[in-house]
Amino acid sequence: MKKNDLIELTIEDMSSDGAGIGRYQGMAFFVKDAVIGDTVTAKIIKLKKTYGYARLMEIKEASPDRVEPRCIYARACGGCQLQHMSYQSQLAFKQQKVRENLIRIGGFEGAFADSIMEPIVGMEEPFAYRNKAQFPIGTDGSRTAVAGFYAGRTHHIIANTNCILGVPVNEGVLNAVLDYMKEFDVPAYDEVTKTGWIRHVLIRYGFDSKEVMVCVVANGKRLPAEHALVQKLCAIEGMKSISLNTNMKDTNVVLGGHTRVIWGDSGITDALYLRDTSDFRRIGEKTVYGISPQSFYQVNPVQTEKLYSLVLEYAGLTGKETVWDLYCGIGTISLFLARYAKQVYGVEVVPQAVEDARQNARRNGISNAEFFLGRAEEILPVFYEMGTQEGKGILPEKMELSDEMHHPDVIVVDPPRKGCDGTCIETMIRLQAKRIVYVSCDSATLARDLKKLCDGGYEVKRVRAVDQFGQTVHVETVVLIQRKDT
Repeated sequence: MKKNDLIELTIEDMSSDGAGIGRYQGMAFFVKDAVIGDTVTAKIIKLKKTYGYARLMEIKEASPDRVEPRCIYARACGGCQLQHMSYQSQLAFKQQKVRENLIRIGGFEGAFADSIMEPIVGMEEPFAYRNKAQFPIGTDGSRTAVAGFYAGRTHHIIANTNCILGVPVNEGVLNAVLDYMKEFDVPAYDEVTKTGWIRHVLIRYGFDSKEVMVCVVANGKRLPAEHALVQKLCAIEGMKSISLNTNMKDTNVVLGGHTRVIWGDSGITDALYLRDTSDFRRIGEKTVYGISPQSFYQVNPVQTEKLYSLVLEYAGLTGKETVWDLYCGIGTISLFLARYAKQVYGVEVVPQAVEDARQNARRNGISNAEFFLGRAEEILPVFYEMGTQEGKGILPEKMELSDEMHHPDVIVVDPPRKGCDGTCIETMIRLQAKRIVYVSCDSATLARDLKKLCDGGYEVKRVRAVDQFGQTVHVETVVLIQRKDT
């Protein structure tokens, strides 16, 4: 075998990133866009010692799980990896992905994993669910400004102003920006020459409030004819906030360090409702959140309500508990729980997010939620030490530490994709909370952390995947971990 050879494969498995896996002459080949059950012709593009990668060339016999993608750019774009699979097969793939990581990385027995895993929570409509989108701006072959998404593993922009995972208002916003650029000869940013103005357009939409926020990311502190851009964007129904973010660095990070409001408010609001976890009907009052361009806020509000309702169920709150919410962001989970807990303490590293969390508490009339600025892996050990006899001497002046703060009943942790820091895990174990509810966007790092917690005297009681990201390989997971002596 050599590169560019054509081979025939029957797809028997899928990798965690959604590639089909078939075998040829005893070697496993990974084929993007192939589905279990497909028989395909593929071209070898890379060979390793025991496996290889191949490009799908022809589907000789389609899997019963294969469907026609709704988006004509689905295969080229890097955003959707599973749009060619039926939605039910996507859910099965994600459920299996979580299970395999629990077994392979977490070291749990298969029978035990099956006993603790509950059915994945799917979406009623797995399209048009995203309340946030970041569109890169570039130029096509004729040097005309375009907006869209990067092709997989490249910085080549596929022009598309109407992504089917996003909300309809996105198209109007992008067309307004592109019209402004054409009318006033405002060039797109060029990554090679580092010249030009507009780099990205960030759009947020409130599913409950119907409010729209636009943040234009620019290679400068001001734009030519800013008033004209504002005028075009203000014509869009629901427009609430228009801002300009300055990013003049040679970086792949979208947002720069400075954001200036050029029209309207500094952000928008949206709301989440409690749901009954037996059928996921809305049953509770709403919690309202203020959202700025930099805020972390789950991109799928319908599924987020289901996810947070599961968090509340797993936390088992009766109104008497003290809860620590680590990596709390703008207080989305903290305030969701505060209505049912005695006291909630949130920890977040982003200063603006902490201020947003405090404002959100005031907005909802919640007085039993307090927020601390800092890294969870640094803040939590300090509070643990303060709670010991030796540590009482390190209390800042005029600060009183209640016994509840260093003896929480429940810890909720919702870390970034890399999972929890080792120090944070160690401190959670030392705090000996009765229950830990772990929310994860990466089941591989989740499984790694669960193994550490179980080695520290905890046991996993319940696991449930929630499909926050239909048509993609990503899946959210919520886990109930309980101290063994409770």
